[in-house]
Amino acid sequence: QLQLVESGGDLVQPGGSLRLSCTVSGATMNYYALGWFRQAPGKEREAVGCINSINSSGGGANIADSVKGRFTISRDNAENTVYLQLTRLQPEDTGVYSCGARRYLCSVYQSDFGSWGQGTQVTVSS
Repeated sequence: QLQLVESGGDLVQPGGSLRLSCTVSGATMNYYALGWFRQAPGKEREAVGCINSINSSGGGANIADSVKGRFTISRDNAENTVYLQLTRLQPEDTGVYSCGARRYLCSVYQSDFGSWGQGTQVTVSS
């Protein structure tokens, strides 16, 4: 069974950076699209970015317009890990960041993802 574990969340000052990791076990992630979502306090979970499986669309990635230019997503197939690099963090980036997996192609809908990690907390505050 596919398992996902996120890490890297922390308390950071505005303008700071973090790198979040989502490590996959139980199967190779080569056949899975990995998506990052976040949920701010009192708000619904929203899509942040996603990277396709390397067997689909060349493993391309996309990032939500709201964070484009500040966040990037990448993968290390040898480590079975997907990364979300967060830069120029702002207080509104605060939330629980979770990764989800689905077969092959990305989706912006969390309901399309069948496997989830437990999430990692990112807090941006001075």
